[in-house]
Amino acid sequence: MALQQSDPSASQPQTRHGLNWPNRITLIRIFLVPILLVFLISPRGWSPIIAATIFLIAAFTDWLDGHLARSTNQITRLGQLLDPIADKLLVTAALVSLVGRQQVPAWIVVIILCRELAVTGLRAMAADRHVIIAAEVYGKYKMLFLIVGAFLLVLNLPELYWPGMVALGVGLALSVVSGIDYLRKYLAQIL
Repeated sequence: MALQQSDPSASQPQTRHGLNWPNRITLIRIFLVPILLVFLISPRGWSPIIAATIFLIAAFTDWLDGHLARSTNQITRLGQLLDPIADKLLVTAALVSLVGRQQVPAWIVVIILCRELAVTGLRAMAADRHVIIAAEVYGKYKMLFLIVGAFLLVLNLPELYWPGMVALGVGLALSVVSGIDYLRKYLAQIL
């Protein structure tokens, strides 16, 4: 994770108002979250399969928007702010629904959400000072394990419960480690 002072005079190829293709893909991920929720809370027998498919598509857009932004040099401040929000909305929707379905203990989700809120607050404070806090490797692996764990649990298949919980446990540990790392490295600098 790098603390980067944004340079308003730097010219980066981007479309009007930063709504380039990577940012549009991020917005698609955000718009998929309410649709995901409909199927996550639906009692129908086929709902977990549809919810898992939507979740997988949304997770794929996380990789796709980042890949496109980097490979086409279309990284924008809007994208740097929207992408982590879209990730948090996706994972939060899945995890809170899994608590509601009594598949995941609430304390796990509370710890993950507290970390996400703390880091989002830190990023907001940094953005107010025209500083962008880029994601670090711990945060990327944290997201990967949370997505894998949530996906396996959303499928609601008994044989995938423990693999899903193990992945979620690794994601939880990385959430705590990366959250402490963010706060340790950047809170004093921003304040």
